[in-house]
Amino acid sequence: MRRAQYRKKASRSKRMKRIILLSVAAICAFFSAFVTLRIYAQIVGAPIIQVPISSVFLDHQGNVIGDRFNEQRRYWISLEEMSPFVAQAAIAVEDQEFYEHNGFDYSRIASALLKDVKAGRKVEGASTITQQYARNLFLTHEKSWNRKINEALYAYRLEIFYEKDDLLEGYLNTVYFGHGMYGVEAASRYYYGKSAKSLTLAESALLMAVPKGPTHYSPIVNEEKAVTRQQLILKLMENQEFISAEQRKQALDEKYVLKAEDSIVTKKTAPYFLEEVWKEASRIVQSKGHRIEEGGWTIQTTLNKQHQQAAEESIEKWMPEGELQIGFVSMEPKTGYVTAMVGGRNYAESPFNRVTQAKRQPGSIIKPLLYAAALENGFSPLTYLKSERTIFTYDSGRQEYEPKNVNGEFADHPISLAQALAISDNIYAVKTLEEVGYKRFQQLIERFDINMKVADTPATALGTSEVSLLQMTKAYNTISAKGIQRKPTFITKITDNDGKVIYDVENEKLKEKKVLLEQDAFLLSHLMTGMFDPIFNDYSPATGISIRAKQSRPYAAKSGTTNTDQYLVGFSPQLTAGVWNGYDQGKQVSDAEAKQVTKQVWIEFMEKAHQGLPVEPFISPPGVRGVIVDIETGGIATSACSKQRLVYLKEKDVPKKLCTDPKLKQHTFEENEDDEPWSLFPFSFFGE
Repeated sequence: MRRAQYRKKASRSKRMKRIILLSVAAICAFFSAFVTLRIYAQIVGAPIIQVPISSVFLDHQGNVIGDRFNEQRRYWISLEEMSPFVAQAAIAVEDQEFYEHNGFDYSRIASALLKDVKAGRKVEGASTITQQYARNLFLTHEKSWNRKINEALYAYRLEIFYEKDDLLEGYLNTVYFGHGMYGVEAASRYYYGKSAKSLTLAESALLMAVPKGPTHYSPIVNEEKAVTRQQLILKLMENQEFISAEQRKQALDEKYVLKAEDSIVTKKTAPYFLEEVWKEASRIVQSKGHRIEEGGWTIQTTLNKQHQQAAEESIEKWMPEGELQIGFVSMEPKTGYVTAMVGGRNYAESPFNRVTQAKRQPGSIIKPLLYAAALENGFSPLTYLKSERTIFTYDSGRQEYEPKNVNGEFADHPISLAQALAISDNIYAVKTLEEVGYKRFQQLIERFDINMKVADTPATALGTSEVSLLQMTKAYNTISAKGIQRKPTFITKITDNDGKVIYDVENEKLKEKKVLLEQDAFLLSHLMTGMFDPIFNDYSPATGISIRAKQSRPYAAKSGTTNTDQYLVGFSPQLTAGVWNGYDQGKQVSDAEAKQVTKQVWIEFMEKAHQGLPVEPFISPPGVRGVIVDIETGGIATSACSKQRLVYLKEKDVPKKLCTDPKLKQHTFEENEDDEPWSLFPFSFFGE
């Protein structure tokens, strides 16, 4: 008996020793694992918290007009920039012990493990906010043990190296809310059309109902389910004393308003313009040693929302149905700032920008540049050439060219440069090119920084070389700016995600160069006011007569027409605008209504854009004088000559004879046998 008792006692002693040894081994193993995990975490270091962040576009007044993001829309904001109810709702429903645990809620983990073991698969999670944040940053949402282990490792590292508020902020900025929205700011703008800072208790609870399952709890998808979960969250917030019973009752009674259809996300403000902004921003950011892909940029642009709206409204009003396309751009002469842009009638259907990417024949809008070269080489506004049927030879006489006017008619008498530009006479233009020379014209084109080759053919005078609308509008903007060329500018400031300014246009030395004498720039500007003046009507009316009734202030402009393209580019001292319309396929624009699009869009835009601005005249510079002349003879006007107009001339070109002088009448109405340019003044037109 004693031996049996001894054996039994010895057996119990062995078992106890075994248990103790196993316990010690388990404790040592756990301690070793913990030490190993800690060493691993210290060696690996803090996980890099970096997510792609949306970049925001602002207009010239600092208002948000859009954003740029890669697949995911995100805006990173601090906890202080969120409504406090957002964080409280998140903790109440997702992780009530968030500020107490070290990244893991062991009681929830144990409960979830039991359910998973019973089911034989992963059916329930017990992820803390830290674990969810780790998953959002580094992992997928696959339900597997491997993912959970990695999630735990990342969560542990996050807890070691970051403060709790940092983790909560990170979670709220990365959690998915459906519809492509990541983070509370993007979600708030999408669902409510406002910032997360302004969310009420009811809105915050409804918003935090979504991450549980965005396809089920989005109020846009299933409002009933979303509201049910909102009510649960409000109850949890009350239980945890985040809110009072009275606050919960008020929140339940609150009538929230979903504004997804009207939110900033769905608005497409100036998409063609913003695409050009992004291209320019990419170049600027790279030049400053950064990558645009980093995101988080705040890009202040030159867009004037009033101008953009005026352009879009005018286009919508005048564009006929069908395939006819449009290009529109406006810019400021004094700065080069692009204030509005429409690159086509529908960006979603065709992002191809007809302002910057399309190269088309400019037609007669090239003539002011040709006449700029002429003014530099002896011409004046009162240089007369005969408009008549003319056959030009070129290529050493091997080829012939016979230009015609739009209506097939000719003046059959000498007309001045002023009148030729007003009625867009083609014969005058070709004769001018022949006199000025291709080389001089090419040099002027290059000076204006226009990417266009002047072909050695007479048709070049009528705009047969292809060029973009942006470049032509820039050229006219230079004329308006008194001959000073300024690069079209889309961006005034760029700041990074930390608010540091990396680019400010005011601190940049933007290239400006004088490409035209101020006197010649002014003479061209005043010459281009003639397209609105019926005094120049002849075999063809002045080209802007059809829109003259809508004109409320001085404008200088030129229209252009080819078989496939319609243009109008012009300016006031405050603003320049260019319009093109035609077909992408190069089809002929034949419909009478379609041919009025450019003029009507241009004049209505200019009138709307100038509302509230003072009327500014074109001011003549020193060395230029205005004279009332008879446009038929070029002589100083008297009561005996009815077609009178104010014409500006350089001092040396001011006429000295009256319009009634018989010699002027003879030169005007009798054929000039030499068919060379002539004027009233004894000087060489072409110099050396």
